[in-house]
Amino acid sequence: MPVAERQAAAETIAARGLPVEVPPGAIVSGFMPMKTEINPLLLLRKLTEAGALLALPAIDGRGKPLIMRAWKIGDAFKAGQWGIREPVPEAPEVAPDFVIVPLAAFDREGQRIGYGAGYYDMTLAALRAEKKVIAIGMAFAVQEIPQVPATDRDERLDFVLTEREIIAFR
Repeated sequence: MPVAERQAAAETIAARGLPVEVPPGAIVSGFMPMKTEINPLLLLRKLTEAGALLALPAIDGRGKPLIMRAWKIGDAFKAGQWGIREPVPEAPEVAPDFVIVPLAAFDREGQRIGYGAGYYDMTLAALRAEKKVIAIGMAFAVQEIPQVPATDRDERLDFVLTEREIIAFR
């Protein structure tokens, strides 16, 4: 997708906001986009303006859940695995209430394809074992496929946000 279309999609999603109420003080984990992924930063900024606290993931090693670290827009980063920007190690670990999840593809059953390491599936499973967590995929509409080949280890999304629509799986 051309840069202008990607930017317009991110702006549309941010203007619409999340499909569920985010109470002030709730923790929303986002992600730092890689390459041509949809950019969630406009949405994260809007959520902070409404009182949400933010977190970003940090990779703790292959086969381990992500560490969600507190983060504010403007905070320093470190380069993590694959050069993905992560909060600095000194940032406190938090347990988000909402997790905005990147994806390569999704289907109408709430399944997603990530990038193959299972980090988000492990992370969502661990978080959901402790409390209610809402998982929200963020993608371009063209990333929808008829069916994702899912396994028992795959964690379903509650919603997917695209520039065209909000898809609920609850």
